Amino acid sequence: MPRTAAKRAAHGLSWALGRVTAAHRVLPSFLIVGAQRCGTTSLYRSLARHPLVLKAVWRKGVHYFDVAYHKGPAWYRAHFPLAATARRVARREGRMPLAFESSPYYLFHPLAAERIARDLPGVKVIVLVRDPVERAWSAHAHELARGFETEPSFERAVALEEERLAGEEERLRREPYAVSHAHRHHAYLARGRYADQLDRLAAHLGRDRVLVLDSGDLFADPRPAFERLYAFLGLPAAGEVRLGRHNARPRTSPMPDRLRRALREHFAPWDERLRPWLGADPSWRR
Repeated sequence: MPRTAAKRAAHGLSWALGRVTAAHRVLPSFLIVGAQRCGTTSLYRSLARHPLVLKAVWRKGVHYFDVAYHKGPAWYRAHFPLAATARRVARREGRMPLAFESSPYYLFHPLAAERIARDLPGVKVIVLVRDPVERAWSAHAHELARGFETEPSFERAVALEEERLAGEEERLRREPYAVSHAHRHHAYLARGRYADQLDRLAAHLGRDRVLVLDSGDLFADPRPAFERLYAFLGLPAAGEVRLGRHNARPRTSPMPDRLRRALREHFAPWDERLRPWLGADPSWRR
């Protein structure tokens, strides 16, 4: 049997076992919910090394509360470790571990926050933010490389965004199990208006259950950010913090200065509203 076919067969068998044993699996205590292209993969991999943290079994991002909600709670629970595994860790470490997953579309999807609040009472969420101009540019390169974007010009893709996204959020609210390609893959500016999305999270979960970290500060010096993170999650520090960079994408051409200035001005009101969340000016505005 070819390697890829064998891998699919093994995954299918494991997945079937996960579904059968879903009732005996833990649910996440916290989620990394975004934002896309802000370092969520790096944070996920770093947290997964903590001895009191259990990552999702099948993949980094389950994407249940955004595009797979129709599959039901047993499907979601099947992604996480067995309760017996958690108990073994508790015996070894002296306390119960925390399970988590990371799906960066949760922050932007219009229904994800209320679904999370309803299905995971008490869950905490972590949000990473970065310079929204750089985030948008990075997202375009990412979607282009993955084949989800057909417009090679970032400037042109930004110009098309309003038309592409017109009515899509309303449609997702009207048709709860619908999936919007444009909303998920072409929201270069909209995803960088972080404050609107944070307000929605706070409205459903409560502000005390939302931690916002500035990716610029996190990658410059991870220690203070991880101190806040561990305090938020109630976790002890666990050795040296290692934070690698993952999923970097090359840019096809430089961003024109006039476009950068225009986008920086565009995001200014939303950046100002981040100050209460961060306790300081965003790193890209200092």
